Amino acid sequence: MEPWNTFVEGDNLDVLRRLARSGRPEHRFDLIYIDPPYNTGSAFAYHDDLRGTDGLRAGRHRAWAEMMRPRFEVARAVLAPAGAIFVSIDDNEAAHLRLLMDEVFGEANLLAQVVVNLNPKGRQLGRGFATSHEYLLVYARDARACVLEASSTEAVDPADFPLRTPDGRAYRRLPLRNTNKKFNPVTAPTMHFPVWGDPESGRVGVEPFAGAVEIHPVFGDGRPAVWRWSAALIAERPEDLVCRPVRGRLGERIDVFQRDWLHPGRRKKLTTIWLAEEIGSTDAAVAELKALLGHVFESPKPTALLRRILGTMPDDVRVLDFFAGSGTTGHAIVLANLADGGTRRGLSINSAEPTRAGSNAAREGFATVADITRARLQAVADTLGGGYGEMPLDEVGPDPSGTTAAPAVRPTSG
Repeated sequence: MEPWNTFVEGDNLDVLRRLARSGRPEHRFDLIYIDPPYNTGSAFAYHDDLRGTDGLRAGRHRAWAEMMRPRFEVARAVLAPAGAIFVSIDDNEAAHLRLLMDEVFGEANLLAQVVVNLNPKGRQLGRGFATSHEYLLVYARDARACVLEASSTEAVDPADFPLRTPDGRAYRRLPLRNTNKKFNPVTAPTMHFPVWGDPESGRVGVEPFAGAVEIHPVFGDGRPAVWRWSAALIAERPEDLVCRPVRGRLGERIDVFQRDWLHPGRRKKLTTIWLAEEIGSTDAAVAELKALLGHVFESPKPTALLRRILGTMPDDVRVLDFFAGSGTTGHAIVLANLADGGTRRGLSINSAEPTRAGSNAAREGFATVADITRARLQAVADTLGGGYGEMPLDEVGPDPSGTTAAPAVRPTSG
């Protein structure tokens, strides 16, 4: 059985090219998430001959973008037609990243630029504002075919559904009248028609019945409005409607409402601001990793953030993280599968970049960042299940010289 997590150690551009050249279906991914280096002056080396502060800054941005460009180009090649890519970034490169991704993925395929509140207290060091956010840029391979659903079951608050039917079903009332004044009898004439309702029983229909009064859609000031539902839909779903007296500017009238039900699996659209209380903080992420390996990584992402991202896609997706860092994506895949019974599979890629001399990671015996990734994924498999395997670089796919290798994933735990 294929493990939920597989790890490849190597330069991510080389691995991505091998994946693209392999032609294997399992090397096409429905979801890509990456947390690349943010170009803060310490995580990435630049070489240019520009002079002056502005020139050096421009050179750094250009070098960063040119480092990322070929990786995005190959990432797009391995992204499934209905897939999406999420990229974490901070203010330092957000504008440059968006321009780059517009070029590679197409401006029309931008799905969102999400503000992620990972540090609620804000960074207190240095001058200026206490920055408390980063960003997620979200692009589709093809927005018309993308299966991403920008909603979540966790965003639904039962308190928003305060009403109960006699049999205990929870619901809320939404106006059947279209409250957007752009829609009116002139712009949407087919949606302006009378219905009939009994304010005593609440019953609504498209034909007159005993005890019913004729109801027209109107705005609060009495101007004609239109319904959100067609007459055919009202006739099909009368049990989802109710009428009742309301008091407006012109006195009491009878209006029609939709019963909007709270049901298992209900989803709510996600906003473009994600709060730490919803998706975790950097402090929470450090604590998660510390519980598994110790304090070995300075700024990992919280698994709750990745679980929210995973929740926007079907539960059987293939996930790629080619800047795997501490292995948060793989950890989140296991947690998500255990929570909902999904069959997500993840491929994590990381290079053997040496850990900094004297760092916590080095003191804990981790010689490279890749060592941290594999150790976390192995620890997750050992404690939570799902399995873990490693794929040697020469077995990922053909290298640029054309050498071909047979596919293999070598499990290291069950």
